[in-house]
Amino acid sequence: MATTSTRALWKGAISFGLVHIPVALHSAVQSQRVDFDWLDKRTMDPVGYKRINKATGKEIDTDNIVKGIEYEDGQYVVLTKEEIAAAYPKTTQTVEIEAFVPLKQIPFVYLERPYYMSPIAKGSKVYALLREVLHESGKVGIAKVVIQTKQHLAIVMACGPALILNLLRWGDEVRSWEGLNLPELGSKANNLSDKELAMGKQLVDDMSGDWEPDAFVDSFREQIMELVKEKVEAGETESVTEPEEHETTGKGAKILDLTEMLQRSLRRGRQSAGGNESSEGSVADDDDADASARKAGNGRRSTKSSKPSSSTNKAGSKTAQKRETSAKKRATSNKSEKSDTSSSSRKRASGASSAASSSSKTSAGSSKKTAAKKTSASKAAKTSSAKKSSGQRKRAA
Repeated sequence: MATTSTRALWKGAISFGLVHIPVALHSAVQSQRVDFDWLDKRTMDPVGYKRINKATGKEIDTDNIVKGIEYEDGQYVVLTKEEIAAAYPKTTQTVEIEAFVPLKQIPFVYLERPYYMSPIAKGSKVYALLREVLHESGKVGIAKVVIQTKQHLAIVMACGPALILNLLRWGDEVRSWEGLNLPELGSKANNLSDKELAMGKQLVDDMSGDWEPDAFVDSFREQIMELVKEKVEAGETESVTEPEEHETTGKGAKILDLTEMLQRSLRRGRQSAGGNESSEGSVADDDDADASARKAGNGRRSTKSSKPSSSTNKAGSKTAQKRETSAKKRATSNKSEKSDTSSSSRKRASGASSAASSSSKTSAGSSKKTAAKKTSASKAAKTSSAKKSSGQRKRAA
């Protein structure tokens, strides 16, 4: 048997009446079929699948695909994504048991896919109660459950220590056997003698045994995998590399010459080292570069037989040298202008500082002279007052 899957695919609860059992859903089966990949035998590249318009044979984008349902031969009803989404059932995360029926009444043709259910969130006791009741009664619960966006009919049945949720096919999905030429039920209806019945039972008893699933294997898969192992050990293998997805370039893409791009990078490096050039010069350089790039692109698109003449190469070389020389001159001019500007700015700042200093000295000197004059006037006033008081004392005497 395959190993147990402990990963929960879905979490919800079994519900019937007032009983609520929290459970998790686990995959009970695992596909072991042999998967063959398509390869190109010439290059051993993987072969993919494309969406092809059957009328034109051309590949189409996903955005141009709509979903339709054929109701008559060649007649379709197209449904939008919104209309389809509105029809999806609401997810309730509940296995809603609607009835209990004997297991013997359900034909195995209805069984589709099994899942194990395990208890979660302290639901072990109620889980065990439902399991034991189903074991003793021989019945199963008929339920509805929504997994992802699809509603399923299912049975909840006890199997050993586990409860199993086995998805069922809907009634209109199972074909009837009424149209088949089948013999009637009963030994008398088929004229079976007691001796024939006894011999048949004896043969069944001789071949009877316990169910051992590992005793039965897929012989085709076993033989193919053994052959693969032998080829790997013998070194008979092929390397297959998935191709990388490349973005396609539009028809109007501009083709730039690598040499011209390098020259532009060098010029920009010199400009950043020597200072910013004038906007007109930069625009002119970019226009020249774009023009050169267009010329280079046009040259590439021309036929291989047409080669540029030597005079054209020389003229282009001289033009490039002239551009570099003019760029250097502009950079040198900008440097000198900046130097002159900074020098005059320093001189103006120095002159302003000197003027401010002399102004402060002059104001300080005038302030001192004014104070000295005020002191002399005060002294003269005091002397005059003393003389007047002395003369008055003399006259009084």
